[in-house]
Amino acid sequence: MNATSFDGAPDATGPDAPATSTDPGRIVLLTTSHRVAPGLLSWPAWQALRGADQVLCADGAHPQLPYLREAGITVDEASPTAQELVDACAGGRTLVVVATGEGEPRLTDGLARLAGSGRIQMPDLELLPASYDLPGARLLDLVQVMDRIRAECPWSSQQTHKGLAKYGIEEAYELVEAIEEGDRDELREELGDVLLQVVFHARIAEEDEDAPFSIDDVAGGIVAKLIHRHPHVFGDETATTPEEVKEHWLRTKAVEKRRTSVTEGIPLGQPGLALAAKLASRVRTAGLDVELPRGEGVGYELLRTAARAEAEGVDPEAALRAAARAYRDAIRAAEGSSGADAED
Repeated sequence: MNATSFDGAPDATGPDAPATSTDPGRIVLLTTSHRVAPGLLSWPAWQALRGADQVLCADGAHPQLPYLREAGITVDEASPTAQELVDACAGGRTLVVVATGEGEPRLTDGLARLAGSGRIQMPDLELLPASYDLPGARLLDLVQVMDRIRAECPWSSQQTHKGLAKYGIEEAYELVEAIEEGDRDELREELGDVLLQVVFHARIAEEDEDAPFSIDDVAGGIVAKLIHRHPHVFGDETATTPEEVKEHWLRTKAVEKRRTSVTEGIPLGQPGLALAAKLASRVRTAGLDVELPRGEGVGYELLRTAARAEAEGVDPEAALRAAARAYRDAIRAAEGSSGADAED
């Protein structure tokens, strides 16, 4: 790098662009993502950095700076105004500004005003993403926020797996309600609340003295499970129907868990209709011929109803909830009608 200071005027000529009195130069705003490991920059970014007459950064603690300097890039800590930056480009110089986390709004707004005024000849302006987020990158933000909350929040720092369990159940029910209501905004929010429960429990698990694990262990476990249980996607097996996929899944799961009964792994604490349907589904999938227990009363009637619904491909829990919602709407309509009659 030819320049080692910033005083609003050119110090030298760039290696690839001979200075001329009319060349307005070039300003490159180089942005990076804090979710990508520092130093992992795109090749165009490295080319811009190495070819610049001067590299500036307003934040002396920017995480990229040690890696840039290790690569031989001189970075000057400075926060020039838009006019100063334009003046410094005169004569064909190229200046690279390593953007801070806020994206340099003061500088970009100032450059926009200068360009819009039409009073001066502007240098070429380029926005160059040196690194960018891949899908799922915001999950890293959630992990970082959870770390801080766990450390600094008086309530969150005292929570345990048992203490949080009820919230997981509540959030799951709220998610189901959002799905049934068809509210997309509510669905997105409730998915976030469920995701928080996962990250929260994983953060608590890191502190266990005997068997700690992290969110990375949780994610690694489910990734390995999905790959192993989808041999028709990641392996050599073939599955052309949803039923064949389910067979693969259950067969692989039985081998993994070394289960001796199709009833193993079915949580008995789930709602009754869902439990009955799950048992019926396991029996049907396994090809077993098990007669429903004979008995009198509402319980046995519901069991038979749930088994029949499962055989017909109907979720009895969802069907009952839909019917209950219709009943709720009828109640509200009756209440509204009664209120109107009372006013009359």
